[in-house]
Amino acid sequence: MSRVRVGLFGGTFDPIHHGHLRSAEEIWEDFELDQVVIIPAYLPPHKEDIPVTAFEHRLRMCQLAAEHNQNFVVSDMESKRQGKSFSIDTLRDFKTRRPNDRLHFILGMDAFLDILTWQDFRDLFSLSHFIVMARPGYSRSRVEEVLENVSPEFRHDPRKGRYLHPSGQYVYFWETTLLDISSTRIRHYVKESKSIRYLLPENVEEYIYSHGLYR
Repeated sequence: MSRVRVGLFGGTFDPIHHGHLRSAEEIWEDFELDQVVIIPAYLPPHKEDIPVTAFEHRLRMCQLAAEHNQNFVVSDMESKRQGKSFSIDTLRDFKTRRPNDRLHFILGMDAFLDILTWQDFRDLFSLSHFIVMARPGYSRSRVEEVLENVSPEFRHDPRKGRYLHPSGQYVYFWETTLLDISSTRIRHYVKESKSIRYLLPENVEEYIYSHGLYR
């Protein structure tokens, strides 16, 4: 049986925008993935003090954004668990449901540098490859400091720009096209009655206005 190569792209997606989608598209292509699963968080554990739009709206916006890309799938799995959306639980769920798949966990550099605060963070790296969306000129010393705290047995492969975990999983630092778009800025623009055209898919923009989000 051939192993399916799956990218797992989690986030708050409040709202999802072209920056998210372009990065996911490039990673799908560069890593020859069979699909990218977009996973909106039900209750983001690191945003307890920040208002987050209701899950059903964020899920629907992700579905609209992905509907014309056959390589993207949107999952509501984190809502079915209820409670806080810990990445370790999501990865364990995937490993249980799809044990033959080759998983690639996709996240941004800011999230990676904060990963030592995540639930059971050391166990994450034995469950999946990691693809960290890196910015140009990122600090390798900071990256290696985090990896050292995860496991001092990480080994760097300079030929391929990746780090090998003792489990055999890799951590890649991968530069994608940098689009200076943020969900925070989009929410601010809507609140200030400014245009958000071209920052996110048109059908997502229409959904935001039709449901009165971010006012």
